[in-house]
Amino acid sequence: MPVNLESRLPSRRTFLGLVPMGIAAGAAVSVAWPTSPARAEEIDTAKPGPLPDHFPQQDPALVRQVVGASHFNIKVVRELVEAQPALAKASYDWGFGDWETALGAASHTGRREIAELLLHHGARPNVFTFAMLGYLEAVKASIAAEQRLVNLPGPHSITLYAHARAGRDGAASVRTYLESLPNINKTAPMEALDESQHATYLGDYAFGPGEGEQLTVKVGGQGLLQVRKGANGVSRNLFYLGDHTFHPAGAEAVRIVFGVAGGTAQSIVVHDPDPVVSARRVE
Repeated sequence: MPVNLESRLPSRRTFLGLVPMGIAAGAAVSVAWPTSPARAEEIDTAKPGPLPDHFPQQDPALVRQVVGASHFNIKVVRELVEAQPALAKASYDWGFGDWETALGAASHTGRREIAELLLHHGARPNVFTFAMLGYLEAVKASIAAEQRLVNLPGPHSITLYAHARAGRDGAASVRTYLESLPNINKTAPMEALDESQHATYLGDYAFGPGEGEQLTVKVGGQGLLQVRKGANGVSRNLFYLGDHTFHPAGAEAVRIVFGVAGGTAQSIVVHDPDPVVSARRVE
């Protein structure tokens, strides 16, 4: 049986009767819109500047500042995380993929107060933090779940045991437990490089003609060789692996290989794992 569509439509009188209801409904929606005169005034007067390129990511300068300060300066850390609590979760790449969180910085330097402040603002702890704070049962449970944590290098290739040592008396039970485990690395595994060998590698290596297009190898404060890009780049400690080959702190898969002739390095190549940059000694 054919369907009479006209019978399904409202009559003109019915339709006109519905219009005021629609207008009323529309008016109700308009009134319910959550914009008060005060909020509208606030929007009109705020007049923010142009968005920075990093938006919506956090300001990289603030991220670096909070991670750096978390090594030693609780006053700066408190000011930053109270202003922007999400900075408590901040993580910074110091070079070659050596990622470090603000809490990680406080953990390997034994800054318990800074760690607790960051945790209060939402930082995420891991086994390295547990070791420094002396949370023995948490360390045991973590290692029971994943045995490789025992010798997994932390930020800057700092060992789990070193984090427990940074916790001093408060982490004595964790140190005792870790010492009971077989084959534990107390320090970063590397071949010792005699200071007399440093001169082989020290110097500037150019990878381009422009200013700052060079890698500089120097001796750092810990007696380790360091490499940096340009005059103001971040210096990275180098751990010697033998055969004129190093890896940067916190980046165990990266290789920095020197080409040596006549007892002096003539070139440097960074592999990650493919060659990233190749530079020749500047005389």
